[in-house]
Amino acid sequence: MVMVGKKANPRLEIFTYFIIFVMAVLIARMGYLQIAQGVYFHQQAEDNRIRLMPMMAPRGVIYDRDGTPLVSNRPGFSVSLVPMTGPIPDTVLNRLSTIVGMKVEDIKAKIKQQGSPLAPVRIKDDVGQDIVSKIEERRGEMPGVVIEIQSVRNYVNKELGVHLLGYVGEISESELEDRKNDGYQSGDIVGKFGLEKVYDKEIRGIDGGAQVEVDVTGRPVRMMGKKEPVLGNSLVLTIDSRIQKAAERAMDNQLNYLQKRLGNVNAKAGAAVVMNPQTGEILAMVSRPAFNPNLFNGGISVKDWQAINDNPFNPMQNRTINAEYPPGSAFKIVTGAAALELGKVTPEEKILDTGRHWIIPKGNSHGAALGWIDFNVALAKSDNVYFYEMGNRIGIDNLEKWARAFGLGAPTGINLPHESEGLVANRKYKEEVYGEDWYLSETFDAAIGQGFQLATPLQMASLISQVANGGHRYRPYVVSKIISPNGDTVKTFAPEVLGNVRISERNLSAIRNALKDVTSPSGTAGYIFEGFPVPIAGKTSTAENPHGDDHGWFVAYGPFDNPTVAVAVVIEQGGYGSDAAAPIARKIMEAAFNLPPFKDAADRLAEEEAAKSLPADPQKR
Repeated sequence: MVMVGKKANPRLEIFTYFIIFVMAVLIARMGYLQIAQGVYFHQQAEDNRIRLMPMMAPRGVIYDRDGTPLVSNRPGFSVSLVPMTGPIPDTVLNRLSTIVGMKVEDIKAKIKQQGSPLAPVRIKDDVGQDIVSKIEERRGEMPGVVIEIQSVRNYVNKELGVHLLGYVGEISESELEDRKNDGYQSGDIVGKFGLEKVYDKEIRGIDGGAQVEVDVTGRPVRMMGKKEPVLGNSLVLTIDSRIQKAAERAMDNQLNYLQKRLGNVNAKAGAAVVMNPQTGEILAMVSRPAFNPNLFNGGISVKDWQAINDNPFNPMQNRTINAEYPPGSAFKIVTGAAALELGKVTPEEKILDTGRHWIIPKGNSHGAALGWIDFNVALAKSDNVYFYEMGNRIGIDNLEKWARAFGLGAPTGINLPHESEGLVANRKYKEEVYGEDWYLSETFDAAIGQGFQLATPLQMASLISQVANGGHRYRPYVVSKIISPNGDTVKTFAPEVLGNVRISERNLSAIRNALKDVTSPSGTAGYIFEGFPVPIAGKTSTAENPHGDDHGWFVAYGPFDNPTVAVAVVIEQGGYGSDAAAPIARKIMEAAFNLPPFKDAADRLAEEEAAKSLPADPQKR
C-alpha cells in the first residue's frame, strides 16, 4: 500500500518566506549601519555627549600714561545652555527665567540668534553667587543649564573717566548685522561707548573654545580638547589718573557747594578738559553727572537703568565733546586777537566805557562803567562795552573768519564718538535758519561770546591752548599707544598740527599779559588764585542761558612762561565763572603741578558731610 503525503499549507509557506525576507533585510541593514555608516553614527553618538563650548577672550587692559590700570578684567560666572538630544524644554526655560530674572521670550530670542536650537548659547553674564547657588541646587530639574567662568570687564575706579573709557555690553541685533562680516557673533561682548567702542577691534582679543564631554544633564565632566583664547591688545592713554581724580573730586565738591551754599540749585552738571597745549594730549576729561559702568556687566538692572535714564541732566552725555554752550567772555580772546591783528585797535588805545555803548544801548553787567580803558584792562576786567566796540569795528564777517581760524565751529578731530561742531555766528546761518538779515546788535552779542555763538569745552580748551603755545592748533588725542599682550608696541600716536593762527608776537603778548592779570589780585579770578605759587593766565566767563541760570566758565593755562597745562571748565547754571568754575581749575592746576591742595569752602563742606555719614561708634567705621 503506497502512502501519499499530505499537501503543504500554502499560508505557512508564505509566512515562512516572509520571515526569512525580513530577517535578511534586518541583517543587511545592520551590516550597512555598522560597516558602511558606522563612522557617521559614531560621530552622532559623540555629538550627544561632546559639546564645543566657546571661551570668550579677555579684553585688553586700559592704562593711564604712567601704567596705572584704569580698566582690567576679573573672573565672573555666566549662565549658558548646552542642549543634549534636542532643544531645551520650555519647563527648563521657565525655571531658568525665574532664577536669572529674564523673560522666557528674551531667552528664546538668544537661542534663536544662534541659528540652531542645539548650539550652546550664553544666556546671562556676570551673575551673582546667589544665582549660581540656586542653579546648582536645582541641577536635576534643569538639564542643559551650565555655569561657566568667564572674563568680566572691571572698571577699577567705578565712574572715574566713564565718559572717556566707556562700557561694554552684549552685541545687539543691529550691531551684529553691521559687524557680522568682521567676525562678530551673537552673544559677543562689545564696546558700547567711549574708547571701549572706538577701539573694540583692537582690544577685544580672539575667542577660544573647549571640547567638553557632558553628562545627560549637560554638566561638563571631562575636557577633551581646548583652544586658549587670546588676550586683546591694551591701550596706554595720555590721561594722568592723578589729575583725573583731582578734577572729578573738585567737580563733585564744587557742584555740591554751589547747590547747598550759593543757592544754585540747578548746578548739577558740568565738564572739564585738561590738555597739554604743546602736544594736544588730553590729561583729564570730566563730565557730570556720571554713572558706574560696572552696572552694565551682565545687563543693567531695570532699577539702575531707570536711575540713569530718568535723570534730567543726562548722565550718559559726554559734555566735554558733545554739549554746546555760549562761550561768553572767554570768546573775547578771539575778538581781541582779530581786532589787534586787523589793526582796528592798538594795545595802547583807550576807549571810554560809560557803562553802555554809544550806538546800541548794550552795557556791562550791573551797569558798571570803567571809564577810559585800554586793551589790557578791558580783557582783564572782561569789559563788555570795549568788546562791543571791537565787534563794531571788525564786523561779523571778520569775526567769523577769526573764530574759524581758532578751530571753532568744527569738530576738533578727537577720536571719540559723537563730537559736536559748535556754532560760529555768521550771516549765512541766520539767513538759512531764520530767513532774516543780520543786525549790528547781533555782532555785538557775537563779539562777547553770546547770541549764536556755541562751543564745546574741548573746543575752548583748544582755544586757550593756542594762546599758550603761540597759535598752533593740535588735534586732541587720548591714546598714546596700543600694545600687544606680550608687550610689543603695535601702534603709536603722535602730536598732529591741524592749523595755525597767525598772531604777531606783540599782539600775542598783549593777550597773554591781560590773561595773566585775570588771576592777579585785581583780576576777576584774583581771589581764587591768591597765593598760588605758579603764574597762571586765565579768563573768567559768565554765559547767559535762556533756559535757566547763567553758565560759569573758566579757561586757563600755566605756567605762564612755559605752558604745559591748559584747562577749560564749565558749570551749567553755576552763575559767575569766577565763583563756579575757577575753583575747579585751581584744584586741577594743584594736581598738575604737584602742589599741596588748598582746602576751600567746597572741600570743607564735603568733609563735614562725610563726617556726618560715618557711624557714631568708631568701632563700626
